[in-house]
Amino acid sequence: MIEVYTDGACKGNPGPGGWGVVIIDSNSEKYLKGFHPETTNNIMELKAVIEALKQINLKTKIRIYTDSKYVKLGITEWIFNWKKNGWKTSSKKDVKNKNFWIELDHLVGQNEIVWEWVKGHSGNKYNDKVDELANQAISENL
Repeated sequence: MIEVYTDGACKGNPGPGGWGVVIIDSNSEKYLKGFHPETTNNIMELKAVIEALKQINLKTKIRIYTDSKYVKLGITEWIFNWKKNGWKTSSKKDVKNKNFWIELDHLVGQNEIVWEWVKGHSGNKYNDKVDELANQAISENL
């Protein structure tokens, strides 16, 4: 099973943002990061998972760690009703970041994924690393 840690960061919300990823398989660790000049924290959290999944072969068993309850609950609980309701929330409003959710849903459907929430800034080595990568992406581009 491949393990993936993801995180997003934003300086201001909205503002310049970054995302970080660590992909761990049996014999290697891969580090990724990216930047966007004007975004939100939730978009960067989603983008981190999307970019990680794009790096992994289809039909792979993956354990994804995120410190974003928005991402974890969105993809494991909320998305089913969003899709059933035409991408509307329970209050009949458009789902925010719909295009990212659709892309993530497509990628998730091609793999076997276990989702894990991890508390941010709690001393978890890889969660701390992806936070560092996301913030590096911002500082390197400002």
